[in-house]
Amino acid sequence: MIRQNINYTLYLVTDRRWLGERTLWDDIEAAILGGVTLVQLREKEISSKEFLDLAQEVKTVTDRHGIPLIINDRIDIALAVDADGVHLGPEDLPVLIARKLLGDGKIIGASAASVDEALSLQAQGVNYLGVGAVYPTATKRGTEKVSLEELRRIKAAVHVPVVAIGGIHAENARPVMETGVDGVALVSAIMDQTDIREAARRLLPLLKGAER
Repeated sequence: MIRQNINYTLYLVTDRRWLGERTLWDDIEAAILGGVTLVQLREKEISSKEFLDLAQEVKTVTDRHGIPLIINDRIDIALAVDADGVHLGPEDLPVLIARKLLGDGKIIGASAASVDEALSLQAQGVNYLGVGAVYPTATKRGTEKVSLEELRRIKAAVHVPVVAIGGIHAENARPVMETGVDGVALVSAIMDQTDIREAARRLLPLLKGAER
């Protein structure tokens, strides 16, 4: 069965470019201790074996803290480590195929940039939507710009949770949350910080306190 009552408020998307001498699993644990509520493991440039090994290490951490683990793109890796689900982009396998492979007990999230895309993905059975990019971002190129007004329209049009993504940080997160979204997905606002636990700790009350 799908894990109930998923908290999308502070959704961490990983990026290893800022690790330095640290390990990814240590940074993820620090982020969780700071208040991260869900983790997406995103890897684009490593082998399948490396991704599998990394996912196993990360899942040990997320399981220890009871935090859901989502794998970006790779359904095979999600199945191999028994992750909670996957997040799919426009160029990944269709949601309906992913559901056949994963079964009803896994979370499937997908990226949308318009009301039409969001409604189509909802009809296909996604469990949540990642919508963006809300602000300019260097962590993922080629994304469409989604205005705060469009974000508000998407949230109003669907009944599945909506997570905003793209260039969000402590200084601009409140207007995003005020659109009514269920959470924000952050990369550099957490991963590119000297004190990861403190960065997450400072973000969480900003998100919870925003008027929706």
